Amino acid sequence: MSLLRSARFPAVLLLLAAAAGLVLANSPLRDAAFAVADAHLGIPGVVDLSVRHWISDGLLAVFFFVAAVELQFELTSGQLASARRAVLPAIAAAGGVLVPVALYLAIAGTPATSAGWPIPTATDIAFALGVLAVFGRGLPPAVRVFLLALAILDDIVGIVFIAVLFTSDVDTAMLLLAVVLVVVFAVCSRLLDTRARPIAIAGLAVSALGTWYAVHESGVHATIAGVVLGLVMAQQPAMRTRHAIEPWVNGLILPLFALCAALVTIPAVSAGELSPAFWGVLVALPLGKIIGIGLAGGLAQRILRVAPSERLAAGDLLAAGALGGIGFTVSLLLSELAFAGDPGIRDQATLGVLAGSAISLVAAGILVSWRAWHHRRRVPATS
Repeated sequence: MSLLRSARFPAVLLLLAAAAGLVLANSPLRDAAFAVADAHLGIPGVVDLSVRHWISDGLLAVFFFVAAVELQFELTSGQLASARRAVLPAIAAAGGVLVPVALYLAIAGTPATSAGWPIPTATDIAFALGVLAVFGRGLPPAVRVFLLALAILDDIVGIVFIAVLFTSDVDTAMLLLAVVLVVVFAVCSRLLDTRARPIAIAGLAVSALGTWYAVHESGVHATIAGVVLGLVMAQQPAMRTRHAIEPWVNGLILPLFALCAALVTIPAVSAGELSPAFWGVLVALPLGKIIGIGLAGGLAQRILRVAPSERLAAGDLLAAGALGGIGFTVSLLLSELAFAGDPGIRDQATLGVLAGSAISLVAAGILVSWRAWHHRRRVPATS
């Protein structure tokens, strides 16, 4: 289990799962793979989803719960607990959202593909931390703190986009029921260390499942249920729960999602015939993030008058930008949501996410290695 809690192995597992999905979708086994992904499971008259949607709407809610618990900790006790520490990465994250959006719209701003503008705004924390663990030995703590805060803030942006942009025909009654169940969940989490623990555990299970169902039926994307539950749960029980389910998220849920999301048939067309959505995501993820985070981060340090001795060097900001371009998990989900009504464009946007993230992964490995070497070399001279 410790292997699945490390930063390196889950990132490798995600990469292998995505590669396996792409290979399956373009092999003689593709019909069988798509048949399994599109098979429907559920309770007639209550909920009936395809395997693909059970993974993206159901299991992925658990991933978002874990991410929300981490976010709650950082906002209350961690790197984002004070406005002073959060301002710099927040400005850099804003640049890392606005520039990719502008690049995407410049390339794919047509009526058929403009809906994909949120896709290149996300950062995959698992991959970012994995690259840091593999290549970042010797990076100073200030750089690591900035990168972690940046990745968390990017996740917040992705969550907000999912909640706001991809919600339609809201069922108010179901949404109110979800709110009530969230309150029940929050109360039960605060009774876990009392004599009412057995009742509290049962209440947590029932209210969590009920919240997911109510959110799903309300018209809001079901993963938001995981976000809300992770934010309202009492912190100590939430951290214990996160620790317990993290190996399952890293070893099963995220690889399954990557495998399923990457089930995309590569179109047998020339480069000129590929959708603008593909090119928009391909360019906006690596280039947009590097430019946006690098420029905004550098500008923010000057505006905030950060002391020269405490400033992040331009190279560190570029490395952070490259890490930010590894969109993967959340970008794949945004791709699925943005083009849900057009499978052809959705598949090409997904290919753009995979290719753009791969380019960012290589660039991040090179830049992070360079910056780590640079900082390691400076240590003897300053000691």
